[in-house]
Amino acid sequence: MERAGRAVADVVDERFGAVARRGVLVACGSGNNGGDGWVAAQRLRERGYPVAVVESARALEGIAAAARGTALAAGVLLISENEPWPDAVVAVDAMLGAGATGVPRDDVAALLHRLRALAVPVVAVDAPSGLDLATGIDHGAAPAAVSVTFGGPRRGHLMARDIVGDIVVADLGMPPAPDDWPTLVTSRWAAAQLAPLPARSHKGTRGRVVIVGGAPSMTGAARLAARAAFGAGAGLVHAIVPPASLQVLRTAEPDVQVHGAELDGGPDPTVFGLVREADTMVIGPGMGREPGRTEFCLALIDASSTMVIDADALHALRDVIGQLQQFARSRHIVLTPHIGEFRMLFPDSLADPEHDPWAAASYGAERSGCTVLLKGVPSVVAAPGVALRTVAVGNPGLATGGSGDVLSGIIGTLLAQGLVSIDAACVAAQAHGDAADHAARRYSARAMRPMDVVAALPDVWRGWARLDPASPVLPLLLPRPQST
Repeated sequence: MERAGRAVADVVDERFGAVARRGVLVACGSGNNGGDGWVAAQRLRERGYPVAVVESARALEGIAAAARGTALAAGVLLISENEPWPDAVVAVDAMLGAGATGVPRDDVAALLHRLRALAVPVVAVDAPSGLDLATGIDHGAAPAAVSVTFGGPRRGHLMARDIVGDIVVADLGMPPAPDDWPTLVTSRWAAAQLAPLPARSHKGTRGRVVIVGGAPSMTGAARLAARAAFGAGAGLVHAIVPPASLQVLRTAEPDVQVHGAELDGGPDPTVFGLVREADTMVIGPGMGREPGRTEFCLALIDASSTMVIDADALHALRDVIGQLQQFARSRHIVLTPHIGEFRMLFPDSLADPEHDPWAAASYGAERSGCTVLLKGVPSVVAAPGVALRTVAVGNPGLATGGSGDVLSGIIGTLLAQGLVSIDAACVAAQAHGDAADHAARRYSARAMRPMDVVAALPDVWRGWARLDPASPVLPLLLPRPQST
């Protein structure tokens, strides 16, 4: 409790500094979360901050009551619920802890109402009171500027980013989590998965990626996937597109080797040869949904050993998941559905991908035998027999057509360069989100386009190269997604 309270005081000190010297109000509950608040109040007072505490209920026993008594003896001011609150420019919400569920009781709800009315930045201990950290459901919380939690972020933190604000994970000296626990992907971990390019590299050793799609009126999807594949470091990128799209691709993307073929029925020998020779196939971006796509996709999956299946290819395969599962026994396959595509692919899933993406992604992986990257906020990556992974970077600027094509191109290159399926999906999703955050800072989340994300990939690789994989993991900071 001492370490937790000190961590909260440190965040107030570091984030609000001189401003907070005009007054800090700490709202404490009766449990250990309230005890953390009392310790934070005492430490802030010792640092010269004017601090007052208001209680939703008094801590009567245990270490929380001891922390309360110590803080009061040290001179921390306690005000009653009905007294006028002193001026404060920062509030600390320490009423309900990580295990709280449901609608807050009347005493807590009354304080939450007054906290919201203060209209000052709130530092939440664990999470804003009223937020269910198991589900992310908001029961009337006062949104926080920053939430200080311990050990690791909970699911609710990642589902309710607008409510929790920035997430700071402080170190309380807990032992490392077992390997089979779900993990949060970080840039430091992702950077450590990328091997440097050997000095004697050539185009054949850096990965050959084939993009299949780009039907007329949807050539942009194939272009984005191809540009992203190059942006991720591919040595050769081919595009297989309908003959009517050839001239557009050849003119717009001189780096890409473009081949014409109808995208239905059985592919011709040239297409089979390109797919067999490639290190990875990315099938689906802008492919279209005309009849014959299912037969075409199954034939190319049979010819390929490693692939990303995205967009229109997911629709083509919606009724043949059993065949896909058989292919996955001898192939490396990554599926990249968004929530709507997941529901279409796995209509029998009892888990709602919007409200429980972890259970949904796990079901999709077991049902298909493939690695499933369920795109959303957050994105969840699952593979049969492997611990779940979560990717929590990115911003609303990614909610644009074409963002998924960029992600598929990055995954394709990482697969072509030898990463196993789940690692390639996680590293690509992290790089995609980090690039989106770079692009949002440059252009704003409102104005950024998928091509801006591709253009920001060099910033990601340069930034990752400076990260030290041996540096401490905690404290961990997850900034609130940029929304403007």
